[in-house]
Amino acid sequence: MAIGPVQLLVVGFDNPDFHGEIVAELERLRESDTVRVIDGLAVHKDANGDMEVAHLSNLTRDEAIEVGSTIGALVGLGIAGEEGAVAGAEAGAENAAEGNLGAVADEEAWDVLADIPNGSAAALVLLEHHWAVPLRDAIARAGGFRINDGFIHPEDLVAIGLLAEEEAEEHALEAPAKS
Repeated sequence: MAIGPVQLLVVGFDNPDFHGEIVAELERLRESDTVRVIDGLAVHKDANGDMEVAHLSNLTRDEAIEVGSTIGALVGLGIAGEEGAVAGAEAGAENAAEGNLGAVADEEAWDVLADIPNGSAAALVLLEHHWAVPLRDAIARAGGFRINDGFIHPEDLVAIGLLAEEEAEEHALEAPAKS
């Protein structure tokens, strides 16, 4: 299966107040063939750090069967609770032992679940960027390779004069200051 560049987007919510707006936007992007949601999880952490997980996705039934619970496998969270986490960890270890995937050094690992503050919720969305496939392929044909990538924070864009401070505040997705 050919796949475009994939990104894990993790967005936190102190008080989730969903009205379908986010799912509607993801659906619009899917219909325009801009992105595809490969998988999605909603994670709620209580004040003690205990988690409840719910699967969310706009995949068709066949697509969901094809990709399974990929976020759970990526972040070490079994959608079937502790049993699923153990099974996912064992499968990942087996794949790594067989040389099927590169092991990530501990110092390079991103502990997504630890980043979610206690007493909050997060949406973890695995996106495939269809729009980037022709660009990626052109870069590969030219002998190019990825060195690094990342989103630039709006405050950095203010610092270089690309955005006004007011515009940056409108576009920032930073956690609200705790009182």
